Amino acid sequence: MTMPPEGSPAPAFVLPDQDGKEHTLAEYRGRWVLLYFYPKDDTPGCTIEACAIRDQFKDFKKIGAEVLGVSTDSVASHKKFAQAYELPFTLLSDEHKEVVGSYGVFGEKKFMGKTYMGTSRTSFLIRPDGTIAKAYEKVKPEKHAAEVIADLKRLAG
Repeated sequence: MTMPPEGSPAPAFVLPDQDGKEHTLAEYRGRWVLLYFYPKDDTPGCTIEACAIRDQFKDFKKIGAEVLGVSTDSVASHKKFAQAYELPFTLLSDEHKEVVGSYGVFGEKKFMGKTYMGTSRTSFLIRPDGTIAKAYEKVKPEKHAAEVIADLKRLAG
């Protein structure tokens, strides 16, 4: 599956958060959204990325942007991860791999000589009208939050 191109409508979804409450992309219309996909709860890179977003969360809020993290982990795993690191944003569970598929971020990966199927660390900045403003591939966990905030300040002006 290929990623939706910039300028195209962001694929719709309905997913449960870390508390089991369902979220749709449509409910965020009118606001900027960082939809960030990550491989796995409580792993080194994913923890660094989540904590960097947490530490700069007030800057996202100042701009009026929502942050939604998505992985294929369970609701229970997300709840534990969010509580352990005091994450103030929503984590969505895509256990059926439908949303990672529709955004083209699930596929073959290689790590330490092994090949497996997994989620790429990829993010999408979605405009208030529901179209994709920017796709971020091969995200650097420690720098991503600052990069997105800089883009939001430029784009949301």
